[in-house]
Amino acid sequence: MFSTTDFRKGLKIEVEGTPYEIVDFQHFKPGKGGAMVRTKLRNILTQRMQDITFRSGEKVGKPDLETRDMQFLYHDGEELVFMDMTTYEQLQMSEEQTGGKAGFLKDGQECRVLLYKGNPLDIDIPLSLVLEVVETEPGAKGDTVSNVTKAAKVETGITIQVPIFVNEGDRIKIDTRTKEYLGRE
Repeated sequence: MFSTTDFRKGLKIEVEGTPYEIVDFQHFKPGKGGAMVRTKLRNILTQRMQDITFRSGEKVGKPDLETRDMQFLYHDGEELVFMDMTTYEQLQMSEEQTGGKAGFLKDGQECRVLLYKGNPLDIDIPLSLVLEVVETEPGAKGDTVSNVTKAAKVETGITIQVPIFVNEGDRIKIDTRTKEYLGRE
């Protein structure tokens, strides 16, 4: 159980059987009565935001969340197949659940899978990855304007915008949160 004094950004709590993540919180004391805690919560199952106010000292549950190190095996249509690194047990989750992170997964890549009551919810991948460019237009020689970009397809299948000097076969660093080019490796 967590008390309102334990609240911090990123803490995962359970309210009325639903898991939430605290996005923001604020302690306040109205003119009369006891202190309160105003929270902005993100429902972990549906990703919807919700505002809930708690009395100071009120207790909330701890959700049955678990993270496991797993290896991404392959895409099976719209499903992703992962293998637990210790038990060799396989599990599937839909691409939708990852919030776009599935486009950064390579076969054999290790990642952390968030489970709620044994069911996969989300994956954690590094903030940046180095991937190889497999398809892009050649840049024109002498074209050195710094803010000109072109589309490039990387080995995982996603397309991002890169500077015109990037060629096929180059290994580039990509920010996985924004899908932005960070540099060549």
